[in-house]
Amino acid sequence: MPESSLPPEVGPVGADGAVRPGTAPSIGRVRRPSPGTRPRSSLVYRPEPEPERLEAPASGGPRVVALGGGHGLAVVLRAVRLYSRNITAIVSVADDGGSSGRLRADYDIPAPGDLRKALIALAGDDSPWRDAFEYRFAGGEIDGHALGNLMLVGLAQTLGDFTAALAEAGRVLECVGQVLPATPDAVVLKADIEGESVEGQVAVASSRGRIRRVELVPDDAPACPEAIEAIRAADQIVIAPGSLFTSVLPVLCVHELRAEIQLARARVVQVANLRAQAPETTGLDATDHLRAVLDHGGRVDAFLYQNGGRLAADDDAISDLGVLPAPADVARADGLAHDPSKLAKALKALL
Repeated sequence: MPESSLPPEVGPVGADGAVRPGTAPSIGRVRRPSPGTRPRSSLVYRPEPEPERLEAPASGGPRVVALGGGHGLAVVLRAVRLYSRNITAIVSVADDGGSSGRLRADYDIPAPGDLRKALIALAGDDSPWRDAFEYRFAGGEIDGHALGNLMLVGLAQTLGDFTAALAEAGRVLECVGQVLPATPDAVVLKADIEGESVEGQVAVASSRGRIRRVELVPDDAPACPEAIEAIRAADQIVIAPGSLFTSVLPVLCVHELRAEIQLARARVVQVANLRAQAPETTGLDATDHLRAVLDHGGRVDAFLYQNGGRLAADDDAISDLGVLPAPADVARADGLAHDPSKLAKALKALL
């Protein structure tokens, strides 16, 4: 769809450029903020006809960086590939459960599971390796391991470099973009849960108390150099939905990445979750998810959420935070997951 239009769910603009909450016409291209400045919730309204569906480009397109982990990042990558082939996924590597946790403990490597999911989301449609990477063994010493996880570990051990292993896996899978770890180090997630310190992604995700803040151990974990380069060159940065405190925020806990995003020339769009994730975000609404990103030093220029969805969003509160509220129809018919095609249209309009 033309990049100057969005499905008719986003608030209108007055002559002064301010977003008017509570109503729902379509929006046009949003003005990009100057580097290093907090964006204002203003936009330029240039409606254009919207095609029925996006036609994925054969090559090229805007340079899009997507941050996060798990299924939330994967659905964003499937959406972005409908309007670009210049894609970089920067993935959380703090997972310590299941196959990833076992491999981390044995080989002192970043967690491979979410990286595998991102590779699969960007894999070539005809690649036989796409399904093979998802194959999970049952029985024996490799019970529970996904083949893709084992291949990433094997490639890393052979090549001596985890980022190079991801690049080689991307070549085998015929990926339309690149997948990078947020940090090349094997980091541990640490959270403040109602004043108590809890370590480990699984322990944090299953804790019943309210999570106040998360960080990484070590606190000074370096960013993947290629991730920094991708952020500097990006035309759009997308913060994916997903497990807020255990998949999304750990990427922003890498200090160098957070600093580069603050200075990036690209527009930063946060895609809201469609529902709460118990117990991690029980009691939080969509606006609370945005506040959590900002409270952790993240930058958000536009907040894209499901119009009339299960998670309430307060347009006035979002605007007061200096962020553009961007409600749109981005969910599947059952409202339980994002629809890649709908999400692609909304994200392309926010370039």
